[in-house]
Amino acid sequence: MERHASLGRPERRSARSRQGVLRRLAPIVIGFVLLACGHGRNREYLWASEVPDEQARTGGEYRIVEGDVVSVRVWQQDTMSAERIRVREDGKISVPFLQDVDAAGVTPADLSNRLRTKLQSYVVNPVVTVTVVEPRPMRVSIVGEVFRPGIYDLERGAGILNAIAAAGGLGDYAHRDRIYLLRRGYWADGNPAPVRIRFRWDALSRGERGWATFQLRPGDVVVVE
Repeated sequence: MERHASLGRPERRSARSRQGVLRRLAPIVIGFVLLACGHGRNREYLWASEVPDEQARTGGEYRIVEGDVVSVRVWQQDTMSAERIRVREDGKISVPFLQDVDAAGVTPADLSNRLRTKLQSYVVNPVVTVTVVEPRPMRVSIVGEVFRPGIYDLERGAGILNAIAAAGGLGDYAHRDRIYLLRRGYWADGNPAPVRIRFRWDALSRGERGWATFQLRPGDVVVVE
């Protein structure tokens, strides 16, 4: 897997190359913005320091996401087991005997319990173990006033500063108080509209809690104006 990472300032891409990247990424950003406006949220954005801990940080037990590869082992039941099952984009996995089972958004232990309950129709007191054998890459999009806008694979736990560094740093015309994150899956009522979260460069660079400790998630879009 190719990773884009650089802490130094790279050479500026040609104008044609950069425009090509921006054209490919523009539909992503436009889609996020239109969807957010269409759902009529009252505030234009939230400051990063206002976001609850569970939305800003991924601490705690790992939760399965679309694209992960999991192993399902049913003790003494090889025909019900599978070494590698990829979580589909609809959040489900295909399991022997059970067909489609919801997997995204729960911990491996939760999924084990879910499968155990379903398998009781076939086995008495089944013992099920679920393991994430290949986590989905932490892929985020970075657009706007950075030197290398694009889509990057970052390490789990990466934050806004890591994303900006991967994109070559802030551009010459970047506004240091207009750094935004667009994220789906924020609203507790399940509303699909993305939230727009705003960051201040000085708070990020000073490592302030609630700003620099904010962790990215797969599918996030970072916008530097």
